[in-house]
Amino acid sequence: MEGRDRLGGIPSEGARVRTQSRGALPPNLVRVNQAARRSRQTQFTALLHHVDVASLRRAFGRLKRTASAGADGETVTSYEQDLEANLQDLCERVHTGRYRPQAVRRVYIPKADGGQRPLGIPALEDKVVQSAVAELLAAIYEVDFRDFSYGFRPGRSAHQALEVLHTAFMAQGVNWVLDADIRSFFDSVDHEWMLRMLAVRIADRRVLRLIRQWLQAGVLESGEWSRTEAGTPQGATISPLLANIFLHYALDNWVHLWRCRQARGQVVVVRYADDFVIGFQYPSDAEEMLVGLKERLGKFGLTLHETKTRLIEFGRLPALRRARQGQRRPETFHFLGFTHYCGWTRDGRFVVKRKTQSQRITRKLQELRSTAKRRMHTPIAVQHRWLCSVLRGHYAYYGLPSNFRAMSNFCWEVRRLWFRVLQRRERRRTLTWSRFTQLLEERFPLPRPTITHPWRPARAALG
Repeated sequence: MEGRDRLGGIPSEGARVRTQSRGALPPNLVRVNQAARRSRQTQFTALLHHVDVASLRRAFGRLKRTASAGADGETVTSYEQDLEANLQDLCERVHTGRYRPQAVRRVYIPKADGGQRPLGIPALEDKVVQSAVAELLAAIYEVDFRDFSYGFRPGRSAHQALEVLHTAFMAQGVNWVLDADIRSFFDSVDHEWMLRMLAVRIADRRVLRLIRQWLQAGVLESGEWSRTEAGTPQGATISPLLANIFLHYALDNWVHLWRCRQARGQVVVVRYADDFVIGFQYPSDAEEMLVGLKERLGKFGLTLHETKTRLIEFGRLPALRRARQGQRRPETFHFLGFTHYCGWTRDGRFVVKRKTQSQRITRKLQELRSTAKRRMHTPIAVQHRWLCSVLRGHYAYYGLPSNFRAMSNFCWEVRRLWFRVLQRRERRRTLTWSRFTQLLEERFPLPRPTITHPWRPARAALG
């Protein structure tokens, strides 16, 4: 298990993949990866030649065909009509310095707390070049990243982070939890700090120049261009990797050294993008870490969200003590869409349980209602296929052993939603609940909740 001397990781079969994609490294990037692995002090002075037509072609193949167009209005379908000539011209412009990124088109998506999250949509050629550069940089930085970092990394997933965290509570002496959230992280990334961090490994000025141009390309909103002084747009292909690099130097390395040198007890860290949880054995370590963490992040222009960052008592010993004293169980915390809470098995053993975060369910049902109204008059078979895909996707992520009731409730709400939509589209509203139930059983059955991620006690926590 993850401890102070050795960072917990993922199963060995999942740790072999080292590229941004799930496949094997191309031969040229294998050599880059091997050079990075030989020494973590190695600086790479010549990298741009790896961004060739072949890498651009791989990057284009990774694009989603249904992705929204950026400021240029170019789509995947239109660009691939003369793909080879377009990629050859793009590669030539990149290497001759004539390539210029376009402004990022900004849209907004709703957040769980009722606010809006800004999302950036780059131009298609910017997506292609960013993906190729990200594949190149990932071959270098996957060697450096800490094992407790799980977000947007090849061969790693949110469920592996959840398994490691769960095993920490079940098998380690974790009694306190620091549930931390960085305020507007993607909008607060300092460009100069970002480039200084990249310069630790990357000495190719052409690559650094490309990244600087992407960071300072500006934002196009309602037809008006505005300069970006800080931040990296959420939605840009290279943003997740840049975020991991920034947090690697600003947070991960510092946390690792702190727990090795200053912590008195067990300290467990799990980070997924800008969302991270730290478990402590002793409250003194937790309090000192919180004070030091605020100071550390402040050096890089980052702050913790005051209302979302909490230090709570959580774990087996606090739950037992509260149960003996007749008190309520410890507070809950949210991580990766799940509410974590202390519970007991039928035979009286302690267990940390996870259920779907209520805000996630509410937001998803609101989206389904609005979409179902737009699909009201489509054929029932088409609606059935859509709802089946929604439920299967929901079970694929939220299918944890202690979450069966929440998944069943979600399935029930989807059934009620569909019934109301079908009833509304009939003028006479002759569809009754019994007829609707019979229709589901005989012709259009909906997928039933299933546990897709059974708990494996030690496998996900031992590297």
